[in-house]
Amino acid sequence: PAACTLAYWHHPRFSSGDHGNSTSMQAIWQALYDVGAEVVLGGHDHDYERFAPQDGNGNPDPVAGIREFVVGTGGASLRGFGDIQPNSDVRNSDTLGVLKLTLRAKGYAWRFVPVAGSTFTDSGAASCH
Repeated sequence: PAACTLAYWHHPRFSSGDHGNSTSMQAIWQALYDVGAEVVLGGHDHDYERFAPQDGNGNPDPVAGIREFVVGTGGASLRGFGDIQPNSDVRNSDTLGVLKLTLRAKGYAWRFVPVAGSTFTDSGAASCH
């Protein structure tokens, strides 16, 4: 057990992008939820998407849920979105950039940093549970 647990892998469990949800990641997502993880980072889809905290089945859980970021905006051709998934808070498919995470003992903050000349951004902060 640890406060402020983050995990990352390539295929996002939940995604509104071209590839969609990766059900093969369900078992690890559930295991992370069971131990109280806060953040999961994924890529694969060439876009940016931030989800509200969710439980192991993708239901909203603002108290103990995992916040997922899909960040496939590092340089390959960007792609549009397909079916918008429940709990998807923010989406962008036309801006290259990176996600800056600031990890603290009791919380974390995020900021999408676009390439020079682009204006899309996303930022926020949350406490760990």
